[in-house]
Amino acid sequence: MTVSERKIYLDSRLRQAVSRAYRGAPAARRMMKAAGVKPSDITTVSDLEKLPITRKNDLIEAQKVTPPYGGYYVGKPEGIERIFISPGPVYEPLHSSKIEWFARSFWAAGFRKGDVVINTFTYHLSPAGTLFQEGLRDCRATVVVAGAGNTDIHIKAMKDLGVNGFVGTPSYLMSLIKKVEETGSNFKKDFRIDKAWVTGEMLSPSMRQTLEKDYRIDTYQTYAVTEPGGTLAYECSQKSGLHLMDDYVVEIVDPSTGKQLAPGEVGEVVVTPLHNPHWGLIRFGTGDLSKMIVDNCPCGRTAPKLVGLLGRSGEAVKVRGMFVVPKQVEAALAAVNEAGKFQLVVRRIDNRDTLTLRLELKSGNTDDFELRKRVESAFQSACIVKLDRLELLPQGTIPSESKVVLDERKWD
Repeated sequence: MTVSERKIYLDSRLRQAVSRAYRGAPAARRMMKAAGVKPSDITTVSDLEKLPITRKNDLIEAQKVTPPYGGYYVGKPEGIERIFISPGPVYEPLHSSKIEWFARSFWAAGFRKGDVVINTFTYHLSPAGTLFQEGLRDCRATVVVAGAGNTDIHIKAMKDLGVNGFVGTPSYLMSLIKKVEETGSNFKKDFRIDKAWVTGEMLSPSMRQTLEKDYRIDTYQTYAVTEPGGTLAYECSQKSGLHLMDDYVVEIVDPSTGKQLAPGEVGEVVVTPLHNPHWGLIRFGTGDLSKMIVDNCPCGRTAPKLVGLLGRSGEAVKVRGMFVVPKQVEAALAAVNEAGKFQLVVRRIDNRDTLTLRLELKSGNTDDFELRKRVESAFQSACIVKLDRLELLPQGTIPSESKVVLDERKWD
């Protein structure tokens, strides 16, 4: 589509989505009425500025108050095929397995019939593993249903099955490579991986250079968010930004005002899904920072691009591909009587996200082994992500003015 054709197309689908949500999703209708906005007031993408932004915490609270879907599901529950559970928890109903648009990102990364691809995203609770598998199958690639964890099994399967494609986070791919090399094997010689599709975290320029130049792995990054329904943008062969999918309206906005920003300006990525007639979510704030590029891409695709992820807005933080929300941590620690004030610290060490929980104790021994086990187990159960380090501290150690989340990662 040309720029003008795409504008007409997106505006038309947006009007349908807004009208459908107003009629069928009570939460969307309440939000619009509170803003003094009628569906007829939203005729173009620019009109979305009239509506507030819904954030992950809002969705979590809405589902608590109005279970199970927070008033965002449109239609009858018997029309739901699958229900995923993302951290929060957030219940995400999928009305249909026909999600062919996912395949565009895999196709652009070169996945075809004959490729054997290991999918290392979790198939447990969250939608990533299942949805990415569907996209790979639409490209007719063979999928190794690996899921998360089990590094030794992943390495053996990659070698035994002649796996040539990888799907996962970039840091996990690097971890697999380093684990292979620690055994004395030569990854380039003994393994066939020649293409990788990565998402869930930033792909730094230095890591891309290592993967592509040192290991000859053609690496493509994709931007995916579960709440609005999946893959939002993906790289083409030019690797000069991530093309937006036409199944969503994507805005770059000032996080404090919700006002749309011009191409080239850094702001929060805000998404309105258009593809799912049963999900009345409008203006979902991802908390991710990026900026939009409008250019003439040599690949022939005419969709605008995101430059990639430039950081996070707000308190929620993404660690090793999973969001960690302070409210989740609060809920997890509520069952630990000794737990007091806490702080999360995220760092980047050897191309891997590390997560530290600093926890003040109301009472108890900071060297208590059983207490550590209870805290670590409660945290992982609620947040899925495993702690790398737990610091048990005397009460009053964390300054009152400190942020709840310290993201100290540097992307070089």
